[in-house]
Amino acid sequence: MPHSSALLVIDMQNTLVAIAHRAPETVAVIAGLRDRARAAGVPVVTIQHRGNGMEAGTEGWQIVPELTPGGDEEVVHKTSADSFLDTDLDKTLKALGVTEVVVTGFATEICVDTTARQALSHRYDVVLVADGHTTSVRPDSGDYVAPGRSIAHHNEIYRHIDFPGRKIRVLPASEVDFADPSVLRVGTDPWTPAAP
Repeated sequence: MPHSSALLVIDMQNTLVAIAHRAPETVAVIAGLRDRARAAGVPVVTIQHRGNGMEAGTEGWQIVPELTPGGDEEVVHKTSADSFLDTDLDKTLKALGVTEVVVTGFATEICVDTTARQALSHRYDVVLVADGHTTSVRPDSGDYVAPGRSIAHHNEIYRHIDFPGRKIRVLPASEVDFADPSVLRVGTDPWTPAAP
């Protein structure tokens, strides 16, 4: 099967973006990737979570305006951290001929990580966009690590995951080349997260 990418935009909804670390920067990065994907004819698949505080049709459930899906774009609705579980994501990607997912969105440790790992189990290659995923703002004290550290940690984990038969890359948005996915540049990741 020829190599074919799709951009996944996970849970960039009003309620979640309102509590996100580096929200404006992350939205801008994803919006830029989305524009480039569309210009290159690469499908964009938006994942939209439904749950407590994000009931379907409410303002909080809506995708942020900068990332509102176009009428020709696929939207997948989910109710768990796994965008593949009890959804039509796999069927949608297969129908589009996708072999690789470019993963962005919220939240790094939960829906982004779970979906990226499930994509590998569903036999897709994965590009994790280093500066295109984020997590919640949190207090300096507590059991969670600071958001910038969590993002950097997950980027590093994905640089070292060994998944037989799958290609896994962590790239800043600037190195994602939708015009020619077969030559996505693999190099060092110059993105440095904000200090915790």
